[in-house]
Parts: sequence; C-alpha cells; structure tokens
Amino acid sequence: MSAFTPSRAHWLWLSVTVIALDQLSKWLAERLLPLHEPVALMPMLNLTLMHNEGAAFSLLADAGGWQRWLFAGFALLVTIGLIIWLLRLDARERLTAAALTLLIGGAIGNLIDRVRTGRVVDFIDVYYGDWHWPAFNLADSAITLGVALLLIETLRAGKNT
Repeated sequence: MSAFTPSRAHWLWLSVTVIALDQLSKWLAERLLPLHEPVALMPMLNLTLMHNEGAAFSLLADAGGWQRWLFAGFALLVTIGLIIWLLRLDARERLTAAALTLLIGGAIGNLIDRVRTGRVVDFIDVYYGDWHWPAFNLADSAITLGVALLLIETLRAGKNT
C-alpha cells in the first residue's frame, strides 16, 4: 500500500454515477409506482414501491425515529473511512478501487434518502412463488456488488501469498 495518493480520487466517478442512477431511479419509482402494489416486470421480478425506515432487512424500522440519525451517522463514518482507504490504494489495486467506489456510491445514495426523508426508497422486488426477498434499490445493489468484489480480491490475494 502506498502513501496518501489523491490521484486515486479519479475513481470517484463511479460513486457519482451510482449516486445519480440511484437517485434518478428512486425519483422515478416514487412518481410512477403505486405504494406497496407490485408491478410485474418479468417472472420473479416486480417493481414494488416501499419505504424502509430501518437498515438492511428493515432492522429497527419501527424504533421511533432515532434510528434515522444513527444509520445516517454510521453511513457517513463508513463513507469517510472508505474514501480514506481509496485514496491510500496503490495504482495497481483497480478491483479494490472499483469495489470501494461502488460501496461509497451506494452508501451515499441511501444516506441522501435517510437525511432528506428519514426513510430509504426501495422498489426492486425479487421473488419465487410466495417468497419475496426484501425489496431493495440500486444503491443496495452497488453495495452488494462492492462487497462481492472485495471478497473476490481478498480470495485472489490469498492465493498469491
């Protein structure tokens, strides 16, 4: 790992893209989708507008409102840590840089919702039969992809040692 290198900041275009697409998709979902009414998109995939006042899987969704600021503060601290990590990467750590910027974009996308309205807009509904995965959004997808890329990089690095 190299010293602090602001040149790694050029990777933040990916975070900005994630944030823009996430916010645009949520804006469209809120304007075009009826609340809690599934709109079939394809087999096993609906668009269903939902609001999540909690964290992942609606954790603490009914906690009374204080969780809004807890989750917002946590997202902000994690984002700052991820940016510092990104700026300290070696130029060869492209997969890690992509993973971190996806995580940053996803965290900020959901942070914007949480600060602005106290809830996160979810609308992607994956299901099988009567079983539904908790609804999610593009920010959540970017976070999931970022974590997967970090795991791949970790496994790959483990093979090289």
